[in-house]
Amino acid sequence: MQRPLLLAGLYILLSLSGVMIQKSKSTCRDCPQNAFCVNATHCTCNSGYTPESKSEFFTYPLEKCKDIDECKPPISIYCGPNAECQNAEASFFCHCDPGYKLLSGKTRFMNSNENTCQKITSSNTTKGNKELQQIVEDVESLLTNKTLWGMEEKRKVASKVTSILQSVESNVLETALKAPGQEMQRIQNSAMGIETRVVTDNCSKEGKNFNLNIQMNSLDIHCNDIIQGNIPGPHAVAFISYSSLGNIINATFFGEINEKDRVYLNSQVVSVAIGPKRIISLSKKVNLSFQHVKMKPLSKTVFCVFWESTEKDGHWSSDGCSLVQLNESHTICECTHLSSFAVLMASATQVLCAIIAGALHYLYLAAFTWMLLEGLHLFLTARNLTVVNYSSVNRLMKWLMFPVGYGVPAVIVVISAASRPHLYGTPDRCWLHLKQGFIWGFLGPVCAIICVNFVFFLSVLWILERKFSSLNSEVSTIQNTRILTLKAIAQVIILGCTWCMGIFQVGPAAWVMAYLFTIINSLQGVFIFLVYCLLSQQVQKWFGNIIQPKSESSETHILSSRLSPYSKPSEEK
Repeated sequence: MQRPLLLAGLYILLSLSGVMIQKSKSTCRDCPQNAFCVNATHCTCNSGYTPESKSEFFTYPLEKCKDIDECKPPISIYCGPNAECQNAEASFFCHCDPGYKLLSGKTRFMNSNENTCQKITSSNTTKGNKELQQIVEDVESLLTNKTLWGMEEKRKVASKVTSILQSVESNVLETALKAPGQEMQRIQNSAMGIETRVVTDNCSKEGKNFNLNIQMNSLDIHCNDIIQGNIPGPHAVAFISYSSLGNIINATFFGEINEKDRVYLNSQVVSVAIGPKRIISLSKKVNLSFQHVKMKPLSKTVFCVFWESTEKDGHWSSDGCSLVQLNESHTICECTHLSSFAVLMASATQVLCAIIAGALHYLYLAAFTWMLLEGLHLFLTARNLTVVNYSSVNRLMKWLMFPVGYGVPAVIVVISAASRPHLYGTPDRCWLHLKQGFIWGFLGPVCAIICVNFVFFLSVLWILERKFSSLNSEVSTIQNTRILTLKAIAQVIILGCTWCMGIFQVGPAAWVMAYLFTIINSLQGVFIFLVYCLLSQQVQKWFGNIIQPKSESSETHILSSRLSPYSKPSEEK
């Protein structure tokens, strides 16, 4: 009886042992993450991890292996002076404090024996600023080269701009990462501005968001999007603003509009890039605040766009970008990726702008037509000095002055508006559009009038010079030259010949010629007032009659008539 009981107990023990062995094998096959099997019976955590149960070996299938923070007690790795420990997944490393760097140029080391952290001197800072300054100067000279951009077709312009944007971003990030101890660098001039931030590997220490500002534009970006966890060393974000780039890649590069939409770029172009590894997509949206180029925009249609580059060219696109807020001076956008950004606006007063452009077209043409009539009048007046029968021509001019002066411009404007009404008004100003040669509806008549008036001008000078020399031989050559010079200056301005200076507003002297063009042509009204009012004999006689007594005025008139060499002899009764 005892023997069967003993056998039964042994059998039970063997069965329980088998179950435990099977359970151990099963558990070993199902070791948790960051753990491995030992002797096919137990699990243990990988190096750099510790189990939650604090037991070195375990069989519990729901056990977890946590990362060991070597930088905190009880381990507390010491990295040496001017350095600190940084925990990493299953490991750690040491890096120099901000303002210090390793002599080797590396960004991390493993123990205090490798610590060569040295304070970054001002020479490094100066070097970084000089490099950024050189980048700004190179880009400025390139973007302001109007000859280069004016001669290129649209596709080549887009391709060059894409190449420039990518090159600038890479160079700026490289410069920032060379001096990780200089956490912020900023440089700007009238054409471009750059601000960079160097960030350590610990986002909790730096805060959740970074704010960068340059040329009245700002950027808000989350720290986690700057820190790239799988890449060691410092990280940097660059915020770049271009003042003049919008003149090159303007609203015409926006593919989501048609030809009749009056869309214009109302901000500077800005670029955002992070490094050392260039990424585009973000975990959190970036906020961009743009200052308007034109304040108090009437438009309520706003496009937050980015520069989308392709293999051969590039264009503006609104994918992934949306409007957050709009006021009179700023637009705030948010985007899910990094690139170059800008704000486009659609004009809300298209009809009014077209009416203003049409009115300006008519008034300018009327002004030039009257210049032509004045040139003809001066020529006929000078010709009258040598022609006896002039009265019929004078009467004809009086009848034609008003119909021609106001009628011819009206005909030109009516024909232009009837043929292409949508080309009145541009995205930037209320004037004639350059497309389809529409601007020649103004430039054509103006150029013809200036050429004709210039011929009148030379003819009048030639007639006057001959008449002066024949009327009074006693007049000196110097006095004759002075009179002709004064009349020439007056006539060339009154006839509008100085508008020819507009074609010289190119190259380095464009600004100088623009100021001369504006100043000289603004004197046209002054010369008209002098010649036809203050220096007019009829006006002087009218003022004389008002100021002098009647008897004195009559005596003066008789005396002047007798003394005048051009007066007709009185008939004897």
